[in-house]
Amino acid sequence: MEDSKYIIGLTGNIATGKTRVRELLESLGAATIDADELAHQLMAPGTRLWQRVVEAFGQGILTPEGAINRAELARIVFSNAAELNRLEQMVHPAVVAEAFRRAQKALGKVVVIEAIKLVEAGMDAYCDELWLVTCRPEQQIDRLRKGRGWARDQAERRMRAQTGIEEKLSLADVVIDNSGEFIQTEGKVREQWERVKKKVAGGRR
Repeated sequence: MEDSKYIIGLTGNIATGKTRVRELLESLGAATIDADELAHQLMAPGTRLWQRVVEAFGQGILTPEGAINRAELARIVFSNAAELNRLEQMVHPAVVAEAFRRAQKALGKVVVIEAIKLVEAGMDAYCDELWLVTCRPEQQIDRLRKGRGWARDQAERRMRAQTGIEEKLSLADVVIDNSGEFIQTEGKVREQWERVKKKVAGGRR
C-alpha cells in the first residue's frame, strides 16, 4: 500500500465479534471499511457484479424488487462448496479492488478493513497488519442462535463451510480473544490501538 495509509486487515470467522471490534476502532479514530457491506453495494440491482451473479445462479435468487435475496443465495452456496467457490471468484476481486481504492481516499492515516474472507481473498497481502478475532466455537453457535435465530444445525453448517482458524492464527500479527466479557476485549483493542498510533506517528512500518 501507499505510505500515506496504514492498513489493518481485521478478520475472524462468523460470530466471533469482529464487527464490534471494528466499531470500537472506529470510535477510537480509525477509518473503517466493512467488506460485507461493500459487497452488498457492488451487487446492487443493475450493477455489473449483480448481472454476473444473476447469470450464474438464476432469476430465482432475486426478490420481487430485483435485488439479490441474500438468504436464498446463501442457501445455495453454503450447501455446495463448488457453488460457493464460484460465487467467491466473482465477488472477491471486485470487493478487494474497491476496498483498497476507498482505503486510499479515507480520512486519517489508519484504515481498518473488516472482511470475513480477508485471508481467503488475498487481501492480507496488501495490509500492514492482520488482526484476528477469535472465540470458542460453542460461543459462535450460541451467538448465531440468539442473534440470528438460526437452528443449531444451520449454525454448524455455516461454520463448517468456513476456512479453519489454524492458518489465520499463523498469519495474524494480533489475535483478539473475544471469549470473555466485551470489556476485556475492549481493553485489548485499546492497547493495540495505542501501539498502532505510536507506530504510525513514528513513521515505522
